[in-house]
Amino acid sequence: MKRQIQFRSNALDPPKAQAEADPGDVAENDTESILFALAQAVEQRDPHTARHCERLALISIALGTALELERASLLALYQGGYLHDIGKVGIPDSILFKPGRLTAEEWTVMRSHPVRGQEICQHLRSLDAVLPIIRHHHERWDGSGYPDGLRGKQIPLLARVLQIADIYDALTSARPYKRAYETKEALRIIEKETERGWRDPEIVTIFFQLHKGVISQIDSYSTDPLGLSALQSAMQNLTGAFRRTSGAGAEVSARTFSPLLRSAPSGGSRLGATDTWHTG
Repeated sequence: MKRQIQFRSNALDPPKAQAEADPGDVAENDTESILFALAQAVEQRDPHTARHCERLALISIALGTALELERASLLALYQGGYLHDIGKVGIPDSILFKPGRLTAEEWTVMRSHPVRGQEICQHLRSLDAVLPIIRHHHERWDGSGYPDGLRGKQIPLLARVLQIADIYDALTSARPYKRAYETKEALRIIEKETERGWRDPEIVTIFFQLHKGVISQIDSYSTDPLGLSALQSAMQNLTGAFRRTSGAGAEVSARTFSPLLRSAPSGGSRLGATDTWHTG
């Protein structure tokens, strides 16, 4: 399915500032910071996954912008990029970093990480929109995924978006059990998996449309101290390429990414959790 994309200028308009901070919100923000720190600890268990979750967050933001998602959804994608695999904190290293094929018993443990992650994060109301991403990013379009065997549009949209970003970055990165695939190989695998019925074909189409101009450059954005701003500039340059047939597309404004810049996890660019593509 071919979709023409129009970028929205008001997708991430900043919310109105509150006059006073709610003590409950302050406590929740502290707890949220702890969760991101936990995600950072998970990522640091594996040197192969450096910046994986930051790249994943940026790719998801690009796809979400192309899909014309609202600010709240883009923020959920950004947070989901860091927290989607936080449940792997409970997976033994002997399974998580096993270089060979997992046994049936090991697969059962590995596939528990989305539910574990949801359980870790479900007590924070600020992460309500992120929970479906955490739980469902390993579902498949044809219903053969996990943990719930959802199919088609039963799978939450944000989980389908992040899934494509996750698979691409995992394919193009080295892991203990696989080499890093060349870009053409990774794209062909995604194409094959879509033909097989595993991936949302519309989101994959948009992913391919964005690949050359934005996604192929995502590693440079993830090392940029202003990674979201650099991504914004790239999306701005593509505005003319993604216009609806019926009219001109709106440009991405300077304020589009500002709320995400303010809400980016503190402590550097290496927040996140490990990814194991062979779990997909």
